[in-house]
Amino acid sequence: MSTPSPHRPRATSVWGRYLPVLDWGLHYNPRDLVGDVMAGVIVAVMLIPQGMAYALLAGLPPQVGLYASILPLMLYAVLGTSRALSVGPVAMVSLLVATSIGQVAAADSAEYLAAALALALMIGLIQLFMGVVRLGFIVNFLSHAVIVGFTNAAALVIGLSQIRHLMGVKLPPSESFFATARHLVQAAPNVNWVSLGLGLASVAVLLFFNRSLPQLLGRLGLSQAWITPLSRGGPLVVVVATVLLVWRLNLSDRFGVAIVGAIPPGLPPLSVPTLDLALGQRLLPTALAISFVGFMESIAVAKSLASKRRQRIDANQELIGLGAANLGAAFTGGYPVTGGFSRSVVNFSAGANTGLASIVTASLIALVVLFFTPLFYYLPQAALAAVILVAVINLLDFKSLGQLWRVSRADAASLAITFMAVLTIGIEAGILVGFVASVAFYLWRTSRPHIAEVGRVGDSEHFRNVKRHPVHTCAGVLAIRIDESLYFANTKYLEDYLIQTVAEHPTATALVLICSAINHIDGSALETLETLVEDLREAGVTVYLSEVKGPVMDQLEKAGFIHHLGGKDKVFLSTHQAMTTLERHETV
Repeated sequence: MSTPSPHRPRATSVWGRYLPVLDWGLHYNPRDLVGDVMAGVIVAVMLIPQGMAYALLAGLPPQVGLYASILPLMLYAVLGTSRALSVGPVAMVSLLVATSIGQVAAADSAEYLAAALALALMIGLIQLFMGVVRLGFIVNFLSHAVIVGFTNAAALVIGLSQIRHLMGVKLPPSESFFATARHLVQAAPNVNWVSLGLGLASVAVLLFFNRSLPQLLGRLGLSQAWITPLSRGGPLVVVVATVLLVWRLNLSDRFGVAIVGAIPPGLPPLSVPTLDLALGQRLLPTALAISFVGFMESIAVAKSLASKRRQRIDANQELIGLGAANLGAAFTGGYPVTGGFSRSVVNFSAGANTGLASIVTASLIALVVLFFTPLFYYLPQAALAAVILVAVINLLDFKSLGQLWRVSRADAASLAITFMAVLTIGIEAGILVGFVASVAFYLWRTSRPHIAEVGRVGDSEHFRNVKRHPVHTCAGVLAIRIDESLYFANTKYLEDYLIQTVAEHPTATALVLICSAINHIDGSALETLETLVEDLREAGVTVYLSEVKGPVMDQLEKAGFIHHLGGKDKVFLSTHQAMTTLERHETV
């Protein structure tokens, strides 16, 4: 047997970094095939009704949701690093699409679809650019509190927007949750009771499949391998049952039940998005919002699932994969996509081991649009609304508010502000308000850093806050620990604190600043420290430093601060060393 070239694994590894399909494709384990095929089939059963429902939520024809579930899935399988993430239309992105495009084009018009393609193109380019230049860290500026507040509010907006389909009434477009609620109340006398009955029955069936059926099947002794596919078949059962009911009882003609209607058969046509400067400027805020929010939703679930199998997720490569998926949607008649939480969990639970599962899903949907679209003619919109309603229930997370309130009042306030802003002034403006509130609370918190006077614990080398622990201090040496990096926003607070504390200790002749928590000092803080050192020196107090981190020490030396302080003998490796040395001088 010939020995493989030592360069092949290295080459495969390098190329696999940019084309993850090579990682699992060239070393595909045949034992993974059953799980991949099973997961691909189950997700396809979920995604077909969801894709059509989310397209209607976005104000687009139902087939657009199916088109967005073919090539984008294949492109992500080739370029994405998650082996379980299921990419495609999702509720939150669909709502953002409807909100933004509704302001630039009339619904059911060619301009509306063209704007959706342009939006997908912009999102794809933004995400690709961010991935290529490795800007994945930028999404960290959207805090968890803002995301939770936005997600909860968006789930309520999405859910309320689907009530009109259940009621069988038409409403004027509105971004405000409360305006939509008012319109629904006004339209209540015109409710279509047959449509409402179909919708509520569909919701009941879906909830039974999601919540009760898995427990029932478990009590019957079925294995998880059977429970997952059976319990996730709820959308398919709803689609088949409601189509048969509407067709057999002629509910659309006799009672005016709104149906999907004719869906053109055939694979999605190649489309060339047109993007002029004026349209691009109007869509840019939404494109940025979807690029960030969609990526955060995807990366969160991708990392969660990967950790269960000790797999690695590359955030920048994920941006490239999602960007390529959105470009694929733009050129095949789709609309913006991202990774879906519920579908990804199902994909993982059903046994998806590689990206082949997504390729199987995309292939099955391609077969549906080729041969089976006429079967959806009598599908009632109320049933698709039920699919969306049950899906967004999983987005609601009110427990986080109580948890954040106990941990951080500022984060809880950011969540509440974002939540109310999205409900009252709209999706995009709500995200912006939440982001600004989050940054403002951060600046306020860091502008008042935690600073503590510390003393020695017993005869140990440990020093703790004098207000929290029984410690002993030295009358001539004042030890102050600064628990924050220093920058322009908190230098005034630091200066005032130190001057007041020194004034409260008239016998102190030495001040030790413990810098263990300081990771960075900006120019404004350095200037303040230099002035403070000079003022305290004139007052008979010498300033010392301890536990300065290497990068901060380099920074202080380059700025000449150590020389201004009096040399390196004013800097101690540890607080114990500083206090031992200075206490000895005090007793001499």
